[in-house]
Amino acid sequence: MRQERKKAILGEIRMFFFLTLASAIMAFNLKSFIQTGGLFPGGFSGLTVLIQQVASDFFNINIPYSVLYLPMNLIPAFIGLKFIGKRFTIYSFYVVFLSSILTDIFPKITITYDTLLISIFGGIISGAAISICLMNGASGGGTDFISIYFSEKKGIDTWNYIFMANVVILVTAGLLFGFDKALYSIIYQFASTQILHTMFKRYQKDTLLIITDQPMAVYGKIRELTNHDATLLKGMGCYEHTEKDILYSVVGREEVDKVIAAIREIDGKAFINVINTEQINGRFYKPPTK
Repeated sequence: MRQERKKAILGEIRMFFFLTLASAIMAFNLKSFIQTGGLFPGGFSGLTVLIQQVASDFFNINIPYSVLYLPMNLIPAFIGLKFIGKRFTIYSFYVVFLSSILTDIFPKITITYDTLLISIFGGIISGAAISICLMNGASGGGTDFISIYFSEKKGIDTWNYIFMANVVILVTAGLLFGFDKALYSIIYQFASTQILHTMFKRYQKDTLLIITDQPMAVYGKIRELTNHDATLLKGMGCYEHTEKDILYSVVGREEVDKVIAAIREIDGKAFINVINTEQINGRFYKPPTK
């Protein structure tokens, strides 16, 4: 019991470390890449930067980042609290609060003045920071709450839809401050989204079609590793004209490698086809978001 408690405490410390690190990376990215390049990152963060820029250029008013960004996240936080999970929402708001304060505190450090490099690498850093949050049971706030809500409800990966919504903010910024910065900002957002897709795969799914001589043993391992079920189909091997057992199962993309490795241990001759699954309807086990 004491060992489990110690393990849980160490897990919480580790999580807070990574969430704090991600918050610092977000703040650094805003001050050293986004502000230097004059970019608009999209989402609530992009809306905050847009309002700051409008207030500064048209009304000569300097508004702190945290004054705008924190209130904007109250409604998404409510959505997270009600529909996603209390623990997830509290830790997400910790990231929102800390990243906002650090953005106002951190000095502006210029890495490069090349806008294209800023767009690409700033986007990569942004996607990595958000992925760190998501992999540690939190989010970067804002549209992340909304995206996760729809992903949980509909069972689909919605990050690209959020990217399209961000284009609206970028077009507005382009009309006000020039489309060169808006177009560079789209590159930034695209790079961020692709990194997010690569690092965080909770809402991405793959279909497995497995031809095996040991279907029940393979099914048992899939069930053990993923909590997902499978369907046993009967087929005919056209070359040898023998009956074949085919297992059909859908698993999370982050689970595919370990499932395939386990199948190989059971049946080294199994034929496995992995198919990208865009959307599923019906019962599908999802690890709970606390």
